Amino acid sequence: METTLFRLSDGMTVAERLLSLQTRSNKPFTQSLHPGIDNILGLRVPDVRALAKEIARGDWHSYLAAPGHHYMEERMLHGLVLGQIKAPDAAQYLTLVEQFIPQINSWSVCDTFSFAGRQRFVNANRHLHSPHEYAVRFAVVMLMQHFITPESADWFMDLMESVTHPGYYVRMAVAWAISVAFIKAPDTVYARLLHSPLDTFTFNKSLSKILESYRVSPADKLRVRTLRCPRS
Repeated sequence: METTLFRLSDGMTVAERLLSLQTRSNKPFTQSLHPGIDNILGLRVPDVRALAKEIARGDWHSYLAAPGHHYMEERMLHGLVLGQIKAPDAAQYLTLVEQFIPQINSWSVCDTFSFAGRQRFVNANRHLHSPHEYAVRFAVVMLMQHFITPESADWFMDLMESVTHPGYYVRMAVAWAISVAFIKAPDTVYARLLHSPLDTFTFNKSLSKILESYRVSPADKLRVRTLRCPRS
């Protein structure tokens, strides 16, 4: 049986609406931030997010039955809709998320996604050791967004230090997550970084991101500057 093509309230398909937003785009700039990624429209994230909200207020079930993935922004929209819907029970929602994860093909598609149920629906740990770069990045970013507290910092560092995928976007995500953990629990994370098993690239990127943060005190930045990768 042929699937009915999903249309928005104005009669447009999702792809048609996205193409209509190109007048507000900056394709060359967006392409420069996503080397190696094909079919980029260069749309503004607020425009894609506004469309996601529109879909989530309507028949999002029909949309999610066959979301398009030709353009990078279609993949982004898929994730943004999942973050906006009034989710059913956890098992159904996690099935929808699992269907989305293989469609992640860039850091921006990954990082604009957020769980509609927040901690209640997060089930990211099992992707930390996936062979797929963006599945691992997804897990790191979701854990960073929902599970860093001063009390959980040691546990969180255990998870980050267990990540072995060599992909650039994985290691950058781990560094970003560690910098956020440092903001939440500077003493705990500093002590972990003194004897860290992180590879040199990820370790140094973690320090850079901590030092770049306006939420880290001058005193903490001074002691971070004394750190050296244990293997360097």
